[in-house]
Amino acid sequence: MTTEQRERAVITTDRSEIDQKLGGGIPVGSLTLVEGVSDGGKSVLVQHFAYGALMNRLQVAYSTTENTVRSLLTQMESLGLEVVDYFLLDRLRIYPLRVTQETPAGEAFQALLQHFASLPPRFEVIIVDSITHLVTHSGETEVLDFFSACKDLCDQGRTLFLVVHSYAFDEKMLIRVRSVCDAHLRLKMEQVGERLAKMLEVLKVRNADRMTGNVISFEVEPQIGMRIIPISRAKA
Repeated sequence: MTTEQRERAVITTDRSEIDQKLGGGIPVGSLTLVEGVSDGGKSVLVQHFAYGALMNRLQVAYSTTENTVRSLLTQMESLGLEVVDYFLLDRLRIYPLRVTQETPAGEAFQALLQHFASLPPRFEVIIVDSITHLVTHSGETEVLDFFSACKDLCDQGRTLFLVVHSYAFDEKMLIRVRSVCDAHLRLKMEQVGERLAKMLEVLKVRNADRMTGNVISFEVEPQIGMRIIPISRAKA
């Protein structure tokens, strides 16, 4: 991809309604923090970004603490995100992460950065779901150093999505991490009427084509994945 093409390219979810709310998508070369509560839809969102990147002829390296290779492929297929062919063609690589309590977080962060560096350059999109364990067992300096190193990778042309549970950061730390990132997406659950609804807050997307700051109410449906719920229906 040329510099001009990279400047124009964005990573989308391949769901036009959601991409519009994201300001057109996440610009290539961005460091994106996907933060939220348990069951808020963080994994589903980054799986959509992985699919959108593959559809945009980008290649994806997906590290997961939540799934095995088989279970991730099965989960994405259940959302209507057909990626098996990309996996078989080595355009999508899946790396299960196993982080134990005995592994010092500083060493784990360094191992993750070395893993990023070892990936062939053609894997321009890197997703890690999630870094919660590493963040909660690390000091402030280690976390900030890791995010700074990730930002350096993005400045070199990589696009990173880092998933973390909200409880991993206190507010002061979250502000500092957010300042390093190019995009910050927050997922939460809210009581709307008599139901719990998933909410996506687009808090920051640097260099977005359109205005951000949107709040998106959505649900996850089999074979469809993320689908926006009109606010009037969510309140019903």
